[in-house]
Amino acid sequence: MGRTDERESHPRRSGWLARAAGTAVTALVLAGLVPGTAVAAPGDDEVAAAQTGRDAAAARVGAISAQLAQAQERVDAARRGAQIALQEYEVRQAAQEEARVAADAAAAAAERAAAELGRGRDQVVAFARSSYMQGSTTPGTAALVTAEGPAQLVERAALLEAAGGHRVDVVAELTVLEQQAAAADVAAQTAVRTADEAEDAAAGALASAQEQEVSARAQAAELADRREVLEAELAEAQEVLSGTRGAAAAAAAAEAATAAAQARPPAPSTPSVSSSAGSPERSASSSGSSSSSRGGSPTGTDTTAGDPAGSVVQRAIAAAKSQRGLPYSWGGGNANGPTWGIPPDTDVFGFDCSGLTEYAYAQAGVRIGGTSREQYWRFRDRTVAADDLQPGDLVFWGETADHTSIYHVALYIGGGQVVQAPQSGDVVRISDMWFGRDYYGAVRPTA
Repeated sequence: MGRTDERESHPRRSGWLARAAGTAVTALVLAGLVPGTAVAAPGDDEVAAAQTGRDAAAARVGAISAQLAQAQERVDAARRGAQIALQEYEVRQAAQEEARVAADAAAAAAERAAAELGRGRDQVVAFARSSYMQGSTTPGTAALVTAEGPAQLVERAALLEAAGGHRVDVVAELTVLEQQAAAADVAAQTAVRTADEAEDAAAGALASAQEQEVSARAQAAELADRREVLEAELAEAQEVLSGTRGAAAAAAAAEAATAAAQARPPAPSTPSVSSSAGSPERSASSSGSSSSSRGGSPTGTDTTAGDPAGSVVQRAIAAAKSQRGLPYSWGGGNANGPTWGIPPDTDVFGFDCSGLTEYAYAQAGVRIGGTSREQYWRFRDRTVAADDLQPGDLVFWGETADHTSIYHVALYIGGGQVVQAPQSGDVVRISDMWFGRDYYGAVRPTA
C-alpha cells in the first residue's frame, strides 16, 4: 500500500521541474532560435528559469542515486552478516557432531567398565564361596585347633596362608575396577553435557543465522520494489535535467550568436569568389586514430599450462563449471555434490559458496574443508598476492582482518574470472573477478 501511494505522489513531486524546463525551452525557441527569424538574446528570466530547473533536477538525481546506494549497502551488509552467521553455525554444528561422537565413546567406555566391575564382584563372591566350602573362613586359630591330627593341621595352615594372599589380590583388583567404573561414568556424563551444550550452541547459531538471512532477503525484496519506483523517478529527473541543460546551452548559444551578429562588419559591395581550397578537411589519419587505440592488450590470459598441479586445478575448475546454472542454496552442497539447503532454503537444491568450492576440489582429490573460513585457515601458509593469482586459487572476501569475518569464497579460473555461487536468488555462474574494500586474500591449495 505504501508503494502505491509513493507511485501516485511521484509525478507531483517532479512535475514542477518539467514545467520549469518546458517554460524555459519554449521561451528560448520563441526568442529567436527558429530559422529565418531575427536572433534575439533571451531574457534574464528565461535563463534563470532554465538554470533553476537544471539545478533542481541535478539535485534530485543525486538524492535518488544516494538513496539507492544506501539501500543497497544495507542489503549487502545484511547479507554479509547472514553469511558470517552461517559460518558460525556450521562451525558449531561440527563441534556438536564431535561432542556427540565423544559422548557415545565415553558411554561405551563406561559400559565396558561397569561390565568389568561386575565380573570382578562375581570373582569375589566365588572366592568367598570356595573359601567357606574349604573351611578357610574360620578364624585361623580355630581352624588349627579343630584339626584332627598333625597332617590336617599342616594342610589347614597352608590353605589359610594361600587364601589370605588370594583374598588381598581379589580385593585390590575389585577396588581398581570400581575406581575405573566410577571415572568412566563421570566422563560419560561430562561428555553428554558437553554434547548437549554444543547442540544448544549450534541451535542458537542456526536461529541467529536464519533470522539474519530472512531479514537480508526481505530487505533485498524491499529494495527491488523501491528501486523500481526510484528508477522511474530518476529517469524523469534525468530527462528534466537533460532538457534544462539543453535549454541553458541554447540560451548561451543564442546570446553568443546575437553578440556576434551585432559585432560583424558590413558585407563588402563586390562579391567574393568562393573556393573550396580553404575549407577544413578531416585527414584519414585523424579519423582512424581512435579505432587503433581502442581495445588495448588483453589481460589475465593466465592458464594452467605453467601450473605444476595443472591436472588437479583443471579437474577442480571443470567440476565447478559443470554445476553452472544450479541455484544458490543457503547451507547447501558438500564434497559429494549439491544438496538441499537449510531453512529458509530447505526446498532449494544446490550450493552455497563454500559448498561449491569444497565439491570442486573434492573431485580433484583434495579436501579443503566445508566453510570458507576453514578453507582459508587450512591453507593460510599458502597465501597468494592479488597480482599473482593463478587458476585454481581460492579467493575470499571478509569484513575485517580476522579470518572469522570471511563471508564469501570463489574459485579463480584465470582470465580475470571466477566461478562462484554468489547469493540467494542467483545461480552458480562465471563472473568477473573483483577486489574492492572487502577483498580478503587468496590461497593456493595446490602449492
